[in-house]
Amino acid sequence: MTTTTTVGTSRLLAAVPNPGMGQAPPGSDKILTILSWSAWIAFGVCVAGAIFAGAMMALSASGRHDGGGRHAASLAWVFAGCIVIGSASALVGALA
Repeated sequence: MTTTTTVGTSRLLAAVPNPGMGQAPPGSDKILTILSWSAWIAFGVCVAGAIFAGAMMALSASGRHDGGGRHAASLAWVFAGCIVIGSASALVGALA
């Protein structure tokens, strides 16, 4: 039973064509420009977030605010966002 199912699944998967990575349509360079601008803006937001989180940590260390750990956690989230933005193309490529 198991070998019959495996053989049937193998035949089904073999029948599905592989489109590969495809070919970009004409005018796609404009889309790539928009994606590049989006990545630039996103990294700018990450830099601003890191500066803001660092400033909040400095204020909490001087005794003006409480919850320095909360600001350290926000800095970790900023860094996690940087990792996701930086690896977005590879992540999508791996899932496609």
